[in-house]
Amino acid sequence: MPPSESIVPGTDGKSRCAWAVNDPEYQRYHDEEWGTPLIGDRAVFEKISLEGFQAGLSWITILKRRPAFREAFANFDIETVASFSDAKVEELVQNPAIIRHRGKITAVIGNARATLQLGESLSDLVWSFRPDPLPPRPASFSDIPAITAESTALSNELRRRGFRFVGPTTMYALMQSAGIVDDHVEGCWRAV
Repeated sequence: MPPSESIVPGTDGKSRCAWAVNDPEYQRYHDEEWGTPLIGDRAVFEKISLEGFQAGLSWITILKRRPAFREAFANFDIETVASFSDAKVEELVQNPAIIRHRGKITAVIGNARATLQLGESLSDLVWSFRPDPLPPRPASFSDIPAITAESTALSNELRRRGFRFVGPTTMYALMQSAGIVDDHVEGCWRAV
């Protein structure tokens, strides 16, 4: 049985990863999204963008602002975001509903442009860094790494192709959230 700090029973009787029980949106995200395979260029581009915005902040801050991010960034339509002008950047920097970090905003736009230049599917590229074999299920939070060889390699490849705000830690968070790895700890109802 994992240490009690890693698993917490919810009000519905289901045991969850402890990080997921402090906020209803965290619980919904944990139960419905985190660790579920995410496929498709738009979906992966959105997740890379949001993970980049999260750098230095809590994930709940991003989750609660996700509807505003989707509105501000044209539902993360890659071609539309790639066409954003300097005037659009200025508009976004003034938008209090999102994270108004100019560097992160321009990174999302630049990453959309880099995606269009890939010559292959962004989703396929990201998934090509899935560990083989998959690591064993973590028994506790202390077993979950912040970075891996695969997240470092993915970060390096994306940077080589012109992406920004895609460091190894950010890419490991992407791998977790997109289900490329499954870090639901032993005892979590989602650990299958």
